[in-house]
Formats: sequence, C-alpha cells, structure tokens
Amino acid sequence: MRLWPWSDGDGDGDEDAELAGEAAAAAAAVDMPAPVPDPAAAAFFDVDNTLIRGASIYHFARGLAARKLFTLRDLALFALGQASFRVRGEENAEHISTAREAALAFVAGRSVGELVSLCEEIYDDKMADRIWHGTRALALKHLDAGQQVWLVTATPVELARIISHRLGLTGALGTVAETENGVYTGRLVGHLLHGPAKAGAVRALAKHEGLDLSRCSAYSDSYNDLPMLTAVSHPHAVNPDADLREHAREHGWPVHDFRTGRRVTMVALPAAAGAGALAGGVAAGVALRRHYRDR
Repeated sequence: MRLWPWSDGDGDGDEDAELAGEAAAAAAAVDMPAPVPDPAAAAFFDVDNTLIRGASIYHFARGLAARKLFTLRDLALFALGQASFRVRGEENAEHISTAREAALAFVAGRSVGELVSLCEEIYDDKMADRIWHGTRALALKHLDAGQQVWLVTATPVELARIISHRLGLTGALGTVAETENGVYTGRLVGHLLHGPAKAGAVRALAKHEGLDLSRCSAYSDSYNDLPMLTAVSHPHAVNPDADLREHAREHGWPVHDFRTGRRVTMVALPAAAGAGALAGGVAAGVALRRHYRDR
C-alpha cells in the first residue's frame, strides 16, 4: 500500500482535508465493472443517517464491545455522541474527534485482515437491518441508469467497503488509516474524511474515473456535507438536519425523508423534550463509565 505523508491534524486544515480526500480516492476499490450506458455520471452517498440509521462508527463500537474488544468506557463515550446525534440530527466535531481517537487506539498494531473480518461480522450483526430502504432504492435507481454509486463517509474505509459490497454498490471513499506491512500504525493519512475532505475525495475520484461532476448527484443528511453536495450539480437532502432542510428548501433541492413514526424527533422535537432525551443519554453514559471504573 502506498503511504502518504502523515498529518495529525495540527497543521493547515485545508491541506489536511485535501490530503484525506486524495487518500480516500487512492484507496477506493471498485466492486463492480464500470457501467456502460452512462459512464460519466455517478451518485455519491453519505452513510450516517443518510443510508444507515445512526452513526456507523457507534454500531461498530457496539459490535466490538459485544466481542469484548472494546471497553465499557469507550462505548460510553460513543453512546454520548450517538445520543446527541439521534436527538438533534446533527454531527458534533468533539464527538467525531473522540470517535477518531478511540478508533485509532483500537486499530493500532492490528492487521488489516483482522479488521476487515471484524467489519464483515459486525455489519451483518449490527448494521444490515438499519439500512434505510428508501435511500437504497435511490442508489439502485442510479445503478439501473448505468451510473456508478459511491459511498463517501468519515467511517473507516474498510467498513465503508463492506457496506458498499453488501449493497451491491460500486465502491466506497472513507477515512484511511496508515499501514506498514499490513499492520495499522495508529495514524491517519491526512485527516478524517469529513466536511471539505469529502468534496476533495469526490473531485479526486471524478478525475480518476473520468466523471463529469456537472452530471453527478450527491445525497446527505448533514449541513456539514455542503462541500460535497455543492461539488455536484444534483444535490439531494436525505433525512436532513434542520440546517440542511432549510438550505435545501431555499435552493430548491429535492428532499427525501424516510424516517417514520418518531422521525419528528429529528426535526421538530420540542426543546424541553430534546433536552430530556439528551440528559437521559448522558445519564446512561455516566452510568456505564461508573460501572467500568468500579470493576
């Protein structure tokens, strides 16, 4: 595997984002042959709360905890971020950073083959039944039209590839962890594939695959993904957070909402109820941390 110059994120943010995007494109794996009818067009899908309910890295952490490969304290920290994500429908930079550090600490010294096997097991066990069928149907429409369909996500590229492969998509762009001789070093290549880095990855992949971004589509739930959504000519909001919903309406973007029943919790939850639900999530996390400390 080619090793790119490593940055721990303390340097220039734009440079880190561009490096992460280039690394994701370089590590991309095409699972299906290039489509013939429309080879210059593609669709790019975010994963968390766009394709899958909740945060994929949290579901992965749950799978690790179930296999006793992750501590209760680590899972508690993930749970706090997940509780906030589910209540507010928004990503949080601090939670993302916590998830990154925990994930890097876990993979350091492990082999790529071991992680891939875990990703396969945990996807089948914890994630397969959390796929939004409506979003998958959107992806299949692009495939039926002869277009490539790529996942673009901050989750580790190994897990993103498993999700893509299981759903029959073209491939995945995800966060790339540095390896040496097939073993993870505990460092990232560039930074998380998040925000501007996603747009960088899309542009780099388009150049590599000969895609015309003016004919491409992108789908996301998060306002944080505006760089990716505006990198193409056909942006879509899926299960959007409040800011993205407003932006989509102002700009006439299609809005797809596949949440049913309690989906209003994500977009119109009364402030008091939202605070109560978040407090409940925090309390659960604190209880887990106390349990771990007292063991």
